[in-house]
Amino acid sequence: MSKEIIVNSTLNEARVAVLENGNPAEILIERAHSKNVAGNIYKGRVIKVLPGIQSAFVDIGLSKAAFLPAADVYVENGERVSFLEAMDGTQDEADVDTPVPEPKEVPPIEQLLKEGQEIVVQVAKESIGQKGARLTTHLTVPGRYIVLMPGYEHVGVSRKIEEEEERERLRLILKEIKKDGMGLIARTVSAGHDREEIVADLDYLERLWAKIMDNMAASKAPCMIYEDHGLIFRILRDTATADVSRIIIDNKADYLKIKSFLREYMPDMNIEVSLYTNDIPIFDYYNIEIEIGRILDKKVWLKSGGYIVIDQAEALTVIDVNTGKFVGKRNFEDTILKTNLEASKEIAWQLRLRNIGGIIIVDFIDMAKEENRQKVLKTMDLELKNDRAKASVVNISPLGLVEITRKRVQESLTRSLSEPCPYCEGRGIVKSKLTVCYDILREVRRIAPFFRGKKVYIEAHPDVVDLILDDEKESLDEIELMMDIDVEVMPNETFHIHDYEVTPMD
Repeated sequence: MSKEIIVNSTLNEARVAVLENGNPAEILIERAHSKNVAGNIYKGRVIKVLPGIQSAFVDIGLSKAAFLPAADVYVENGERVSFLEAMDGTQDEADVDTPVPEPKEVPPIEQLLKEGQEIVVQVAKESIGQKGARLTTHLTVPGRYIVLMPGYEHVGVSRKIEEEEERERLRLILKEIKKDGMGLIARTVSAGHDREEIVADLDYLERLWAKIMDNMAASKAPCMIYEDHGLIFRILRDTATADVSRIIIDNKADYLKIKSFLREYMPDMNIEVSLYTNDIPIFDYYNIEIEIGRILDKKVWLKSGGYIVIDQAEALTVIDVNTGKFVGKRNFEDTILKTNLEASKEIAWQLRLRNIGGIIIVDFIDMAKEENRQKVLKTMDLELKNDRAKASVVNISPLGLVEITRKRVQESLTRSLSEPCPYCEGRGIVKSKLTVCYDILREVRRIAPFFRGKKVYIEAHPDVVDLILDDEKESLDEIELMMDIDVEVMPNETFHIHDYEVTPMD
């Protein structure tokens, strides 16, 4: 599969698109006023210990206090390495090689932390929705080929490296070069690379860890003591593999930095780096801007004429599959199968493109044959293997529901690019014109007994006013006659559909 990395870099924003066979597979955005904090290490201060939920809130200098569960508090000789089950420093799974004892019971949070205590933590998950960032004291420092885990003795290999011979080769290298008190995990990109390259990466990480230790000793909480690379260089470190043929960037300063970064840290990578100089904006030229616009759409059309609808809540995403305009050629079951198979591929693509994480429920069209259900599941599993984020699929239910979990470290792209509608407050619906019309009439009836013989002014959106004066004129006349009031209705172009004012005049 041919990959290209397209970078649009400006003073206030960096945008990166990973193209696979010419189509955007991942789009990542980082803005100057809302930089990514996942992976950063802070010295924080415990501000609240909550035994009831086995957690603590820690001030690390962000706008919201961060959240630290008891299970993520490092205990020396605690032999608790459950946090390794789904990490290799980015989003791969890791297979811990050395024998791991059964996790011990987590001590009560009040025995681990005290209010006012200073503690060194790493951001495991960005602030999402109303929740603050999630922290861990299990510190990890990712390099190009390996991840350094200070305080541990364990050795692991990313599960995305499937060839057993290669896994064993990497294990042996890590065991040979590992120092006491420094656990190591081989990342997916380490496959095929020799011992010297891995040793060089370890040397770099050890020097970096020494600097972090110095910062720990010299800093006062709350403060940041290590900042992970910015978006552009994280992408180079985590995504630039042998199948990436070209990196194209439209900022000369960053172009020179990328060239220097590749030369110093990734000399083995034969990647062409090009400076984009065309007058047409780079994301327009590669048809990426139009894809970003489509990311905000709930409905995604399939080539067959079917479509999927994506609805995102804070912790759950629901995807509905429909045949739409597709009527098939042979029989109903074949039509459903073809739509579901096509939807499986599109859903896997959209999860990556929109960076949707957490729990995803897919409502496939119900299939009568078990073999067809298995085909859909197999297709979904296969497509999700291309995803850098850990994703797993649960068996399809008799109702055609499939549960997918996908690792979530930061907000989805949809939520990063948007904010709740100020009119509907994120509900996605507003009152109809007729409902607003009846609300107004009820309000007039409510106040009329207190203002008999007076005039009442109604001010509303022009469409609502038309409805009152045309369709509801009899109701208005009845109120005026029964309540002995005079009602005057006036349109206001600045009002939204659900805005109105009912004002009695003394």
